[in-house]
Amino acid sequence: MAEKVTPVLKSARKERQNLQSFFNIAVSVDCVIFGYDKNELFVLLRESELEEYQGLFSLMGDLVRPNEDLTEASYRILFERTGLQHVYMEQVHTFGKVDRHPTGRVITTAYFCLVNMQDQRLAIAGRDVDWYPVRKVKQLAFDHQEILQLCIRQLQERVMERPMIFHLLPTRFSLRELQSVYEAILGVELDRRNFRKRIALKDWITDTQTMEKEVSHRPGKLYQVKSGYLNTTQSYQ
Repeated sequence: MAEKVTPVLKSARKERQNLQSFFNIAVSVDCVIFGYDKNELFVLLRESELEEYQGLFSLMGDLVRPNEDLTEASYRILFERTGLQHVYMEQVHTFGKVDRHPTGRVITTAYFCLVNMQDQRLAIAGRDVDWYPVRKVKQLAFDHQEILQLCIRQLQERVMERPMIFHLLPTRFSLRELQSVYEAILGVELDRRNFRKRIALKDWITDTQTMEKEVSHRPGKLYQVKSGYLNTTQSYQ
């Protein structure tokens, strides 16, 4: 029988000294905030404050503080940048290219957020922050264009299977409006009849017994999402 060897334990303090260079890396969070209005999917952007990216826009982001975890940081950054709370948010991916930030090594985790632009007021006045149509955004500071595109792809992959889309809509909406939001996200025109069949099978919405008013087309029925589906946590069942 082999003799049991007692391992030599290391102190955390000494190990930190040996690995000091590994602790000189910053961690950040970037929030890709999506909104919808007039058949367009929008993203909230701000002018970059770095001279290396003068004239370019960036996503809403900040460094994670030493005393907070990623989730806390994501909600703090969202609130500081927009004044919003209780917004649907989903973690997407972590980006860690060595040269992705000009000030040093920064590893960032991206989240996408869904905001109702009509009913939720954003505290963005005077902050060089505004909404921009996603389809017109071609270049951003840092690697934010890559982050934006990956968030769009994840939203597209999940939006037909999870009821997250209702965070982009007013409380009451027509099926015409609902289809328009899906088309704006997916970037394709959907067949009206097939779309309505698919939505009916989901059983996410209920008829409010009211009709649209003051519209240029034939008024349609107004619907609302069923209780329990407007989940602001970071996952849907």
